[in-house]
Amino acid sequence: MDLNLKGKVALVTGGSHGIGRSVALALAEEGCNVAICARGDKRVEKTLTELKAKGVKAIGVLADVTISADVERVVKTIVDSWGTLHILVNNVGGGGRWGSEQVEQTSEVVWLDVYNKNALAAVRFTMRVIPLMRSQKWGRVVTITSIYGREGGGRPWFNMAKSAETSLMKTLAVNPDLARDAITFNSVAPGAIMIPNTGWEEQQKRNPRGFAKMVDRQFPLGRLGTPEEVASVVVFLCSERASLVNGASIAVDGGESRAF
Repeated sequence: MDLNLKGKVALVTGGSHGIGRSVALALAEEGCNVAICARGDKRVEKTLTELKAKGVKAIGVLADVTISADVERVVKTIVDSWGTLHILVNNVGGGGRWGSEQVEQTSEVVWLDVYNKNALAAVRFTMRVIPLMRSQKWGRVVTITSIYGREGGGRPWFNMAKSAETSLMKTLAVNPDLARDAITFNSVAPGAIMIPNTGWEEQQKRNPRGFAKMVDRQFPLGRLGTPEEVASVVVFLCSERASLVNGASIAVDGGESRAF
């Protein structure tokens, strides 16, 4: 299937690791020129090398997405280099394991930090790219949320931030002024994804047998997902083939979640 993405310009926030890296590489496979931003210089450089090996142009910007000036600098770097931006993937986020299981013992700082890193980061980038997408009458915004942005469970500060991202995408999607400029806004909600150097891998290393039993009991497929499986859905939503998909929140979880 030709996704008609060759030559498009894409930005993936948090694009040097995990789901973000896989999305960036998958977009490059389709011929997109890809910009990534992240805080770790070594990971950014490594991912840039991988992107350029696919025969596309690539830009890496070191940035803290909780700082508005850094967000401005990321978008300006892309526009100065390539003239426009067609695709935004709001991937940066996290905080699902922050704080305490005793919620009343978790400080307000955690609530604010998780909301800032997830929901407000998505707002900052989305608001800055909409004028570019309006001017060219085409754009795709995909925000990586979580199954916990669609249902209860998990830690409330994380759920609150992820459900806010889901709401942002849906609310923008139903705006006729944006929809009729051929800009779509969708969410992809991963379930448990095995990513190196994250909580799931640490849990597996601590107790391999217990982890295997838990996975067999809790996950219909008997395994966790991969970043590449999430990336495949994101890339489709970025394509011309997904022109009627607008305002959707798509779970990529192997049946793990309980929401319809």
